[in-house]
Amino acid sequence: MPEDDKPQGVDYRWAGVDTRAADEAVRLIKEKVGATLRPEVLAGIGGFSSLFELDLSRFENPVLACGTDGVGTKVKLAQMLDKHDTVGVDLVAMCADDVVTCGAEPLFFQDYIATGKVVPARIAEIVKGVADGCVKAGCSLTGGEIAEHPGVMEEDDYDLAGFCVGVVEKDKIIDGSRVMPEDRIIGLGSSGLHSNGYSLARKLLFDSGDFNLDDHTKEIANPLGIELLTPSMIYAPAILKVIEACDVRAIAHVTGGGITENLPRVLPGNMHAEMIYGSWPVKNIFSFIQKVGGIDLFEMLRTFNMGLGMLLVVPPSEVRKALQVLDMSLYRAFEVGEIGPGGGPVKYN
Repeated sequence: MPEDDKPQGVDYRWAGVDTRAADEAVRLIKEKVGATLRPEVLAGIGGFSSLFELDLSRFENPVLACGTDGVGTKVKLAQMLDKHDTVGVDLVAMCADDVVTCGAEPLFFQDYIATGKVVPARIAEIVKGVADGCVKAGCSLTGGEIAEHPGVMEEDDYDLAGFCVGVVEKDKIIDGSRVMPEDRIIGLGSSGLHSNGYSLARKLLFDSGDFNLDDHTKEIANPLGIELLTPSMIYAPAILKVIEACDVRAIAHVTGGGITENLPRVLPGNMHAEMIYGSWPVKNIFSFIQKVGGIDLFEMLRTFNMGLGMLLVVPPSEVRKALQVLDMSLYRAFEVGEIGPGGGPVKYN
């Protein structure tokens, strides 16, 4: 660079990184983060490391569980709408609800936000969603990272990742090994797409130019953009109540790959699932996407959650009790299938 192009008093901001903006973002989120802290948290945000005291009096042989994930291209939709206060809920849902599938109680969560330019108000909106998600999941937001990447990302771009740590008693780990033929499958209703299938949905609806974010359709009450940005359900606290009350033998979080690819992950190799399609309601957003794209049902079931965000496998005698516990926790739940002998893919009847 020519010497006269270089400003006087060069600092990090000249290169595109404003640490003072990051400090302001941290100041704006402290109150929200503080509202998530459980008594076991020994240090608040701002330090190099978080401290969480594990209460060993609750366990004989505790096992830590950890899950990490992102929100995928749903963040692009948030950027298109300039609405950033819900994708953090999605982030917590993806991680905390993975952790609970083995029977673990989510304890604490940390996030990572990478952006082309730190805009404190926007970061505060994102972290508000993360904090709201942590409150819903019953875990603490103990810290995270805000990384400014000029030259790598455009100024208005950002991406999210996070991880959640939980704990479970070793002899209470749920791993699917006790699943038996004739066990029943209970499905918990989803709020929409959650965080999967957005690359396809966005390409079909918006990249084609056929629809706009603020379009209304006869099938969907909300504008398309707002409907698609609906945050994920967080199931962990309700699932823990079901585990306490019932014999839960397997749990599948319906994320990327839909029911078709996620349910077999938690079943023994000599078992398969038979789903009764039509035994649960499917939100109109799914049928709308299917119609616009001319997508066959099998592909929809392999790409989207199709109305079920979590699946539990329980003995037939436990179905009624499990449904009652979920109903008391204000979750829509349905008996949606059965386990059969012999391995193989999910069957839809």
